[in-house]
Amino acid sequence: MNAIRKTPAALALGCALLLAAGCGALPDKPARATLYDFGPGPAMAAAAPAAATLPTLSLAEFESNSRLDGTQILYRLGYADANELRPYGQSRWSLPPSQLLRQRLRDTLSERRMVLGPEEAATISRGRGQAPDTLRISLDEFSHYFESASASVGLVRLRATLVRSTAAGDRVLGQRLFTVRRPAPSADAPGGVKALISASDAAVAEVVQWVDQLQQQQPRQ
Repeated sequence: MNAIRKTPAALALGCALLLAAGCGALPDKPARATLYDFGPGPAMAAAAPAAATLPTLSLAEFESNSRLDGTQILYRLGYADANELRPYGQSRWSLPPSQLLRQRLRDTLSERRMVLGPEEAATISRGRGQAPDTLRISLDEFSHYFESASASVGLVRLRATLVRSTAAGDRVLGQRLFTVRRPAPSADAPGGVKALISASDAAVAEVVQWVDQLQQQQPRQ
């Protein structure tokens, strides 16, 4: 019996069918995580920035525990185990929460004063012989907190310290713990994000008011 000869066209068709069958067996590409930030902020609604009327302030880099240094959106099941921090699988912050919160605080403080970073403040201190007051923030909690299976809040807790450098050394003008909760509209990552942004904006407003009062009560001589 004569062997059946396959033409090049038939061979090409067979390869194409094999490739098609193989492609159908490949796993789907992993879903890309949704990225969130704090948005443009309430200050964007202002027609023009307010004139600087308060003393220059140095804003230090935020301190935070190692779990808050990443970009995961974290939640706690307070009704089950409040000590365990859990990450949402397919949702992330665009930057670590401490960086997003620091930028929001700096933008808000800058509406009424000049705000400098640590290096800028050091340069001015060397040039003028006097350093601006320094605001230091420790971010202790930043999570979507479930009080029950159906009720949750965005929970932000931070510690603020205002320090003044003098010829005799650093002096603490004040220190305060701020804890803010805001209800979440849904029991998922998008709901947690909205609640945490709302809680962050409220915490920022409280910190700014506190700093303003301290500097007005204790003006630099």
